[in-house]
Amino acid sequence: MSNAFPNAFPNAFYELRERLLRAGVAPRHVRSYLAELADRLADLTAEEERAGRSRADAEAAALSRLGTMDELASRRIEHRQLQSWSARAPWAMFGLAPLLLLAAAWLVACSILWSGWKIFLPGSATPFIRTDGFSVFYFGVGRLLYFNAPLLIGWGIGVLAARQRLRMLWPAIGMVLIALLGGTVQVHTSPPASPAGAGHVSLGFALGPSVQGIPDGLLHALVILTLEALPFVLWRLLSRPVASLRLRMQSH
Repeated sequence: MSNAFPNAFPNAFYELRERLLRAGVAPRHVRSYLAELADRLADLTAEEERAGRSRADAEAAALSRLGTMDELASRRIEHRQLQSWSARAPWAMFGLAPLLLLAAAWLVACSILWSGWKIFLPGSATPFIRTDGFSVFYFGVGRLLYFNAPLLIGWGIGVLAARQRLRMLWPAIGMVLIALLGGTVQVHTSPPASPAGAGHVSLGFALGPSVQGIPDGLLHALVILTLEALPFVLWRLLSRPVASLRLRMQSH
């Protein structure tokens, strides 16, 4: 089954899906449960039609036999093992995991910078000089990873929060933390001790010089945070009219 919920699911299941997701049930369990209910509903509808009911009456009777919305939701919500890790341990999913991902991305970026320095610029006092040929691409990969990792991880947090209908407290904490680190990180290099040796690359964190009384690092962090949160905010704004339309269609 695909990650998206098929349009064939009855509108009556839309409210159920949203309730399960907001309760912390993992999306994969929601999908399988709705697929199970859809099959069961089709069987019950067929039974009612064979009993002589019209299509509309058969569907209504089948939904009634399937159970109330509260009953259907409680069958999954009461099982904690079906909850996503985002609901079980939000501090880990939105605090620890993003930090580990960011650290891994920056480690790879620094490794690219250090190895490129050693391969393409042996004996040079710094890797931050103009190069040509394949070295431009090589260093460019590390540069893209270094600068874009906070933004990509922030988008990942937003996608996860939107997909699982999570409250914004922990996702917001994760985005702010990643933005602060991304805005204040600095690469430090020290030249090799000998012409044949290799230099050293390390990371540090500093607010940097002030711009109109505001540290440059905080301004950079604010830009990152805005770009991180923008897709999630747009999704929330656009999803409300869609949800209202679905509910109006369901009521009719």
